Amino acid sequence: MDDSIEKALDDFKNRKTYSSLDVETLRAIPDEDLEQAIVDYVIHKLKSGSDEDAVLGSLSEGNRALWLTWIVEGEVNNGGFNQYYWNTDGRHSAKAVTSFKFFAASQHADLMREANALREQEAAAIKESEDKNTLEAFSESYEASKLGPLDDRFYALTENLSALRVAKIRQSPELFTGN
Repeated sequence: MDDSIEKALDDFKNRKTYSSLDVETLRAIPDEDLEQAIVDYVIHKLKSGSDEDAVLGSLSEGNRALWLTWIVEGEVNNGGFNQYYWNTDGRHSAKAVTSFKFFAASQHADLMREANALREQEAAAIKESEDKNTLEAFSESYEASKLGPLDDRFYALTENLSALRVAKIRQSPELFTGN
C-alpha cells in the first residue's frame, strides 16, 4: 500500500474522538476535522445501547441535523437515493429535509423533499424487493426505482454542504454541544 494512503488510514484510525462536546472543545477543533468530530460523538452515543430514535431525540438540534445530513450524503454518494432509502427505510427522510434547511442547504433540502415524494409514490413497487431482503433484490430495486436521475442532480448541486455545516458550527457552536 502506498505510504501516504497507509498514513492517512492510520491517522483516521488514531484520530481523537469525543464522548462530549462543549463550546470550547468545538472551537479548538480544526475546520477540516469538525464534522468528523461530531459524527464520532454521535456514533459514541449510538453505541450506548439505546435505540437510534431515542439517541437522535436526545441530541442537540445541530448534532442531529449534522448526523442526518451526513447519512444522506454518504448513502447517496455511495449508491444513490435508492441505497439511502433501502439502508435506512427512510426513517428520518422527512427530518433530513429540515436538517438540510438548518444548514441553509436549500438545494439539498429541495432535492430531498423531491426524493421523499418520489419514494412515497414508488413505495409499493419497491416493497416487494425489500421484503426479499437479499443482495439480488437490492440490485433489482434500482430497476424498479425512478430515483436515479435525482442522484445525478445531487452530485451536481452547487452548494458546498461541508462548508455550510462548518460555517453553522462556527457561527453557533452552542447548538452542537452535548454530554
